[in-house]
Amino acid sequence: MTRYLVRRLLFLVLSFLVGMLVVFLLLRVLPGDPANALISVNATPEQIAAARAQVGSDQPVIAQLGSWLSGLLRGDLGTSFTSGAPVADDIAARLAVTLPLALISFVIATVLGSVIGVVAATRARSWYGALLGAVTQLGIAVPVFWVGLLVVWLFALTLRLLPSGGFPRDDWADPGAALSALALPVITIVIVMSASLARYVRSATLDVLDSDYLRTARALGESRTGAFFAHGVRNAAVPVISILGIELASTLLGAVVVESVFTLPGLGALLVKAVGEHDYPSIQGVLVVTTALVLLIGFLADVAQRLVDPRLRGSISARGGQA
Repeated sequence: MTRYLVRRLLFLVLSFLVGMLVVFLLLRVLPGDPANALISVNATPEQIAAARAQVGSDQPVIAQLGSWLSGLLRGDLGTSFTSGAPVADDIAARLAVTLPLALISFVIATVLGSVIGVVAATRARSWYGALLGAVTQLGIAVPVFWVGLLVVWLFALTLRLLPSGGFPRDDWADPGAALSALALPVITIVIVMSASLARYVRSATLDVLDSDYLRTARALGESRTGAFFAHGVRNAAVPVISILGIELASTLLGAVVVESVFTLPGLGALLVKAVGEHDYPSIQGVLVVTTALVLLIGFLADVAQRLVDPRLRGSISARGGQA
């Protein structure tokens, strides 16, 4: 297992470096010069040259890449063209909204989706099991922005229970106000994510319920549900863990939609703003952070699978012994 972790960590670092290279090159092949964000339409040649020198676009691409990677290793993501603030500070402030939104939604959706999926599978022949299956299928088909609009209409405009959008100016100084602002976005994500997770959990549970070892347990007198919880939960969890990693990464990457619906000052909103203003350092910084988070989530999900399933650890040991 230790050898596997070392290999995966090396692969994680290599993947991150390749991702950073792709991000840098893609932004450089786009039409236009990053210095254009700092100059007016009627800028003089001297002003254009000064702006290019300021952002470093007058240097060869290799020199620009080396300078950027050197700053990245020091934790320096550059300075925003528009705000003049360090990009790392802007991202840290936005993560204070995006990370709680994603993590709270993920935990609630995981619990809710797992319960619904297991009930839908173990009671597949009952009317409410079939109803749960149909509802989760509907939840997958509905776009997240439409769910957000419905949630706003019901809880904010009709029932007037929660704010329809925005976030406190003092961030988490008042945790109650901050959580209240995140309530509707969390409900929106939970509805969509739990429906998707429930479908995967239902499928994984049905596969385990039809396995030979569970039939043997039932032949020995255990009930269908009891045999599943006693012998099948771990096997059903293995494929679901990888889906959980994908769902969490999708929530972080898809935050731009939810944050736009609820006008939250999160990471997605920062990316949209940076793209609109051609703020290249902010765009690069957001892509660096999201790439690192997605790779880290994938790494943790992979490790969790091997901790849950001893067979995967055995296969690693076998390959190590053969080598």
